[in-house]
Amino acid sequence: MGALHEGHASLIRRARRLADRGGKKGRVVVSIFVNPKQFGPNEDLSEYPRPFAEDVALCKREGVDLLFHPSPREMYAVDNSVAVNESSLSLGLCGGSRPGHFDGVCTVVAMLFNIIRPDIAIFGEKDWQQLAVIRRMVRDLKIPVKIVCHPIVREEDGLALSSRNRLLLPESRLVAPRIYQALLASAMEAEAGEASVTRLRQGLKKDLAAIPGAEVDYVEIVDESTLAPLKKLTPQVKARALVAVRFCPLGTVSVRLIDNISLPFRS
Repeated sequence: MGALHEGHASLIRRARRLADRGGKKGRVVVSIFVNPKQFGPNEDLSEYPRPFAEDVALCKREGVDLLFHPSPREMYAVDNSVAVNESSLSLGLCGGSRPGHFDGVCTVVAMLFNIIRPDIAIFGEKDWQQLAVIRRMVRDLKIPVKIVCHPIVREEDGLALSSRNRLLLPESRLVAPRIYQALLASAMEAEAGEASVTRLRQGLKKDLAAIPGAEVDYVEIVDESTLAPLKKLTPQVKARALVAVRFCPLGTVSVRLIDNISLPFRS
């Protein structure tokens, strides 16, 4: 959705490596589209950063072959009436606090796939639920594209890179890295042998709630494939902790940050 940063640049570089493997030079396409259909009525569509000139410069620097930057009117007919709905993975987590969000995501991504016809599409792991939903959509609708995931890229202090980080006030930016610190602490507990999801979740939620100025949206520990909530960590299921936190300084727009981490099982 634009406001590109080093996390996006790493996706582009991954795409270039995949496109050029086997001695053949492929083409790398980047789409930039602030999709109105994935914003709720009280969300930050008007506040979402749109530094398009900077985005173009980054794409040129990274060797992008084509930048697709449509307007909402080009993407959506005035009387548009068809949407793609995912009715399982999108119900909780971000979907629970942002009704309709993933309908907008699925619809626009399906449209982009139809327009661009990529062989491979790369998604970052920061929005793990989005990644799972897109994988399910591609599987169920038999869309001929391979979905590749790319690890989260972080600032030096651990904060996951996000276009919304630039909206944080200085005092919020100072404490925002504690989100990742809380996730790391939870992963270390699991590594030490803690298998109770209840205890892990309680500890994680307590650490997040202690961040000054932060409001916890959700804390969940789920099967990373199905997003089903877990009761305990087991060797049979890959577990992942997913969190969303809002910073809501008085008189300014709230900034919602998400992050996640894999939780190991140790008997």
